[in-house]
Amino acid sequence: PALFASMMNMMKPIFAVCIAVALALAGGAQGQAFPVKPIRVVVPYAEGGTPDHVSRRPVRGDGVRPPGLIRVAAQHITAYPDKPIRVIVPYAPGGGNDVVMRILAPRLSERLGQSVVVDNRAGAASMLGTDIVARAPRDGYTLVISDPAHVINPAVYSKVPYHPVKDFDPVAIVASTPLMIVSHPAVPAQTLREFVALAKSQPGRIVLAYGGIPAQMLAELFRLRAAAEFNLVPYKGTGPALTDVVAGQIQSTVTSTPAAIPMLKSGRLRGLGVASLKRTLAAPDVPTFAEAGMEIVAENWYGIQAPAGIPAAVRAKLEREFIAVAHSPEIRERFLAIALEPTTSNGAEFKAVIAADLKKWSALVKAANIKVE
Repeated sequence: PALFASMMNMMKPIFAVCIAVALALAGGAQGQAFPVKPIRVVVPYAEGGTPDHVSRRPVRGDGVRPPGLIRVAAQHITAYPDKPIRVIVPYAPGGGNDVVMRILAPRLSERLGQSVVVDNRAGAASMLGTDIVARAPRDGYTLVISDPAHVINPAVYSKVPYHPVKDFDPVAIVASTPLMIVSHPAVPAQTLREFVALAKSQPGRIVLAYGGIPAQMLAELFRLRAAAEFNLVPYKGTGPALTDVVAGQIQSTVTSTPAAIPMLKSGRLRGLGVASLKRTLAAPDVPTFAEAGMEIVAENWYGIQAPAGIPAAVRAKLEREFIAVAHSPEIRERFLAIALEPTTSNGAEFKAVIAADLKKWSALVKAANIKVE
């Protein structure tokens, strides 16, 4: 008997929840017979355990906890965020992802009422930091700011520690910037069509440099579509490649728009083509690839992702807040000042972008037999 009484006392909190739910449902039944079938109450804790915010509430003399019990639990669940949010930047400080996130973080902190901490975790072509998020708790407190390497890496590396689609919930794209091809002003080609003709007249002699995997993808795709024999030369980064073009050491390179803008404006570079659907606001004089007869789009998008399986309400709140901040006049002005397009996409649209890019770049890698260098 003593053991039975002890067990019953341990189960009181669970019985109380059941009774409170039954009373609430009965009150709204409007005269209907209740219950007419078994009621299942799910207890989201180990057997014998109760959450602190339930077990500490007083019990009335009849053993029933007050109706406020259910409301308190709901408030506890929806009070997001109630601690700092960490956003992983899978690159070293100073890169595009890092710059974008550090512009957004202060305004997000103000709106959310919690600190948004930028955490740089560089390594393994962005896979190190991205994997941290893939393995993080599904609670919305660890996010990553991704770029196209997220979908290109699985195509060019044999071992990627996560699945680019199944292991993440896309939240929002907050900015983008197209890649472009630039040349030294002395190169005898004023347009992209003339540049292709020049390469065909001198097979293997026109250098097209690139720094980084997304730039390599555009260089390979351009070579295939142009059906011209360019000499593709890998660099360790966009900066060194641009330096050599400006110095006249090589004829051309693929580059991000922000990196090229100062030299385009000063006349030290010529913009041949931008890989976007429409001309970029940062360089309106540079025509698109489509204007030269090539339907090529290659943009560096910057998107926020969470581990797969975060609560829907949390994901929706993050999507809403990130897009609102990205659309604010202050942030738009700061993005435009560094040649970033203040364009946004919601989670569903971002998911479609990931699927399309994964298909596009995987097909290119296979067709061109691309190797990482």
